[in-house]
Order: sequence, then C-alpha cells, then structure tokens
Amino acid sequence: MKLSPSILAVALLAALAAPAAHAEIAIDVIADSEVSFEGLVQADWNAFDNDVALLNGDAQDGRDTDQELRRAEIVLKGKGPGNFEWVVGYDAKADKYLDVNIKYKIGGNGNHYIQAGQFKQNNSMEELSSTKSNDFISKALITNTWAVARRVGVTGGYGDNNWGVAVGAFDRELTRGLAQGKGFGGRGYWAPINDKGSILHIGLSYVSYDAEIGVNNGLNIDNAYRFRTRPGADLAGTRLVDTGNVLNADRITTAGAEAFWVGGPVKLQGEFMKTEADRTQSVLPDFSGSGGYVSALWNVTGETWGYKSGVPTTPLPNEPESGMWQLGLRYDTIDLDDGGLRAGVTPTSAPIVDGILGGQMDTWTAGINWYWRSNFKFMMNYVKVDSSRYISTARRVVDDSPNILEARVQFYW
Repeated sequence: MKLSPSILAVALLAALAAPAAHAEIAIDVIADSEVSFEGLVQADWNAFDNDVALLNGDAQDGRDTDQELRRAEIVLKGKGPGNFEWVVGYDAKADKYLDVNIKYKIGGNGNHYIQAGQFKQNNSMEELSSTKSNDFISKALITNTWAVARRVGVTGGYGDNNWGVAVGAFDRELTRGLAQGKGFGGRGYWAPINDKGSILHIGLSYVSYDAEIGVNNGLNIDNAYRFRTRPGADLAGTRLVDTGNVLNADRITTAGAEAFWVGGPVKLQGEFMKTEADRTQSVLPDFSGSGGYVSALWNVTGETWGYKSGVPTTPLPNEPESGMWQLGLRYDTIDLDDGGLRAGVTPTSAPIVDGILGGQMDTWTAGINWYWRSNFKFMMNYVKVDSSRYISTARRVVDDSPNILEARVQFYW
C-alpha cells in the first residue's frame, strides 16, 4: 500500500491533532488478566539519488521518490492471572502476526521465565529492541539480513537486572509464506556497569536452523537459502548485494557479538555477525559471510538511556512540550562474497565464478530524531552507499554508490 504526499500530510495533521496518550491504554480486567491495548503507525518517505541501479520500489513510474505506510500495528496485552503474561499482535499493513505468545514468570521474577508461541528469537540486540525506538529508520544491514526475528517456538530465560541467559527452539513464522526453517538458538549478556546514566553491556548469541526459503504463496523451497539486503533504505526496490537462490543447502548458523556503552546523553553501540551455510554435497561450495555496524547517538536535550533484558531502553523527553532531540551516526558493512573469478575458457567468454559472489556493501547513515511528547517521533536520515558486486550480464564487478534521503513520521500509544 502506497500513500500519496497529500494523504501523508492528512495523516500527519490528524496525528498532531490527536490528544496525548500514555504508552498503553488499559481496557479492563478480564478473567483476572489486566488487558491493555497498544498501537504503532509509521509512514516513510525515501528520495533516491541513483547511481547505477534504479532503487525506487516502483521504477516504472519514473520517479526518484517513494512513500509508503510502513507499519500499522495493533497489540493486545494481558498481565495475569498470577505470574502469566500474554500478548497478541498484528500488523495490518504487512498482513502478518507479530508477537503471539504466553509467558510464565517463575516465582514472579521477570528475569526467570518460560515463553511459548511466536516471539523474537534470542539473537541480535537491535532486533530485540523495540521497533518504535530504533535509532535509525532502517535497521543495520546485518540485522535485516541475518537476525532471526519472530518465530513460533519455546524458550526459557534466567538472570537478574545485570545479566541473563536465554535458550530456545523455533520453527517457522506464524503467518504462512514467511520465515521458515527449524532451529535453535541462545543469547547471553552481562552489564558489568549498570547505573543511571552509566551502562556497559556485552553479549554473545548463536542460532542454527535448516535452510529453507519461504515464498508468498504459502509454500517454501527446502534446502535453499538467499542472503540479500537493501541499501539502508526500507523502501528501496532493489538489493545491491544478493547471493541469489542457493540450492542444495543444509544448515545455516550465525554467531553474533554485541556491545553498547552509555555515558549520560551519549550511547555507543555495535554488533558483529558471522554466518555460515553448509551444502548437502561436498563438491559444492559452502558459504561464509560477515558484517557489522557501529553507531553513536547523542541526546542533545540531555536525556539518558535505561536498561532492560539486555537491551537499551529509550526515555521519554525531559520536557514534553519541546521534546527530545537526538543526533546519530552509523557505519554499516556486509560481505556476501565467498569466492572469486577466474578467466573463461576462451578470451571472449565470461569469467568463471568460483564460490558465491553476492557482493559487498558499506553505508554511512547520519540521522536526526525528534521525540515529541509521549507519542510522536519524527526522523530524518541521509544514507551514503558504496557497493560492489559481480554482475553476470555485465561480465564484471559493478560499483554502485547511490545516496538516499529518508523521513519517517511515527505515532504510537
């Protein structure tokens, strides 16, 4: 679903005219469960300064801009009876289920729990963080490529306010045709410093799952994988790095390392991931890819971050009427090349690819965020992209370095 600029303007004016609300709306106590309602609406706009590939999602319209309703999420939550908590979430824009699960807090301690249903898996600090509080409009390249997000499964966690360990097993995503592949994973983290305005966090994660590709008609391709990512822009219709469908695959494993530091109004954050994909036949090449990001964020208005369940939590503005202002900078890199080129059989024939050449990409993202009152967020990002990838039709490695301007309007409660 796409929104015209006039519709975006109307939606923005309607949001600005709405009264302020709290983070959630209490409904009632039903069967000893305190039921509340939450929502999130995001509208995005991207402008593409193309280099080689046309990045607009609808390249046929001849425009270098695109706009879209990004998310329209509605969530019901319940606390109780007893130590149970439950959640049912749905994204009307993407037509898919979000968190749909039940959690039991052992001894009433939220750090000791068993959880079953669909939920975000135990990897990727950025993926586990709340979508409404993302530092940049598009998540990091490695997060969008290798983070195992929501899957149906069961997990258990143990820890306290400064450390935690969680392990679990999962299957496909609840909405048919989306993420596939049975697997397991775990994450451990530790905050040796955890005081107000001063936090140091480190963590490790690991996931392993069957190689399967989900397709839109509800079917899936067994023993196959495809790694690709957009150039730091969610509305881009072209992936500048892409392995293509790789068949005769067996299992995919991703190991991750993460860290962040908070010193008053400044936060430094980074993650690194290494992914390996095995093949079912020894004569076929396995794949190994890697990437990471580092980012810096400064709350110009002086707010600091909190800490919960191994992820940073974003505060409300100190002065709701003027809001909280943030400046951010992030460097991203991903490498989907695992192989090389050698000369063809004849001088005029195409080079022969040894291995898998999905390409390499680096991006720099500069951003400014404005959190206004308790429910509104406005974001602006500038993304500079440098990518290279072997293109078989061109018979050479093609460099592509576009620039992208992004904006987001967000309303949540």
